Amino acid sequence: MDIDTRLLRSFAAVFEEGQLTAAASRLAVSQPTLTKQIRLLEKQLEVRLFERSRAGMAPTPAAHELAARVPALLAGWAEALRATRGAAGHPDTLRVAFEGATINLVGRATVEDFGRRMPGWQVRLRQFNVFDSAAALDSGEVDLALWHAPPEDGDDTADGRYGCAPLGLDERWAVLPAGHPLAGRAELEMAELLDEAVVAVPAAAGFWRDHWLGADARGGRPVRVGAVAYSPDEWLTAVACGQGIGFAPASIGALVGRPDVVFRPVRGLGPSRAGLYWLADRPAGPAVEAFVRSCRETVAVGGRVRPPVGPGADQTPSNGAG
Repeated sequence: MDIDTRLLRSFAAVFEEGQLTAAASRLAVSQPTLTKQIRLLEKQLEVRLFERSRAGMAPTPAAHELAARVPALLAGWAEALRATRGAAGHPDTLRVAFEGATINLVGRATVEDFGRRMPGWQVRLRQFNVFDSAAALDSGEVDLALWHAPPEDGDDTADGRYGCAPLGLDERWAVLPAGHPLAGRAELEMAELLDEAVVAVPAAAGFWRDHWLGADARGGRPVRVGAVAYSPDEWLTAVACGQGIGFAPASIGALVGRPDVVFRPVRGLGPSRAGLYWLADRPAGPAVEAFVRSCRETVAVGGRVRPPVGPGADQTPSNGAG
């Protein structure tokens, strides 16, 4: 029997989330598509995996048996691909995803440092939107992802689904069109921005959407969404065109050269944590550990960065770390 590994990854997401809506958001696919994948898997296996109800997707005993074995199956397939490519003379590759403009934080110094730590390996850098990079990590398309997340999530985020090696705390700054009445100010107050329309990322981004709307600093005040953008360039252009203000990491502001937008620090808006993330149920191997160390040696995070604090601040992943 031939089973597409994508069906197994979809099954695992539904099993862990307990509902189609959350699993579809996590995988960045439509709910009808995910439903078809689960039904196809059930048809191929000739078993019922979930009992569907208004409360969600309740796994059957067969689903529990499959869920216990899927992580090892997917990990074994990934290792088989690596071994096959190695036997054919292809170098070992670490696949790293970046959310939008964070890819600009990594340069030649990072890649060369990684090469010294892991001779014979290469790094494949992929740029995604924030919600796409999470889906790529969940699906096994990439091994590691660099993104920003709320710092209060501790060493794991999104219900413990990911392990994290923090790189630093990065202030969240306001992004305004150059002609905005507040653009001439050196520093802003969050209270001054509560009535402003905000350019948002799609709802599929999950908890990242609220984080980049500044929801945690609004005191319960609802946000007025001026536009929804699906890529970093689209988002920045919407701000430049006056469709709303935005919030972004200070480190990204230093890399944007557009004269029609300005980045300003905001009092009353807490920082974001930049970190390298991997799936917690897949041991972080030597290549992941080496890339983390290379980033810590070569990547500058933040504008006026406050150093990481807490028990996880100096952690570097090791085999089995999560």
